[in-house]
Amino acid sequence: MSMKPPAGESLPTLTVNRPNGETMQIGEANGRWQLLVVYRGKHCGRCKPYLNQVESMLSRWDSAGFDVKAVSADTAEKANADIAEYGWSFPVGCDLSESDMKAWGLYISDPLTPDETDRRFAEPAVFCLRPDGSVQIAAISNGPSARPDLEQLLDGMEFTIKNDKPPRGMVGN
Repeated sequence: MSMKPPAGESLPTLTVNRPNGETMQIGEANGRWQLLVVYRGKHCGRCKPYLNQVESMLSRWDSAGFDVKAVSADTAEKANADIAEYGWSFPVGCDLSESDMKAWGLYISDPLTPDETDRRFAEPAVFCLRPDGSVQIAAISNGPSARPDLEQLLDGMEFTIKNDKPPRGMVGN
């Protein structure tokens, strides 16, 4: 059984591939707040509208002090196809490994059919990390239909930052 990410503590920093051949860090302390979106992959019809909404709100997340990144287990080819089709300008990672999914406490699924995808993939998750890399929000879903409302999340994070609110849910960690 994988462990839930501890509120107020840092997740393991992961180095993931980018579809352009570079790599990127996720979960690192970089001095800014971070919105990290884990998406299921090209096969998921619910992921694209969600990431399109992230794209449409990008300047607002930036104004609130956030870097935005997304990652999936997709191949570089599939990630590049989505980036080209939808015009996402935020950094996208690919080839998320099963061990990295487990390290972040993500739910992992097998494809239902070979037509869906050719590998295991992470179910959706959204993390808001503090500038020191610690977890402020961890919203981890076991299916495509449950994801945080991005307008509510941004509003809540702006309130959190303005009022210097600590991470919640730390009893019993």
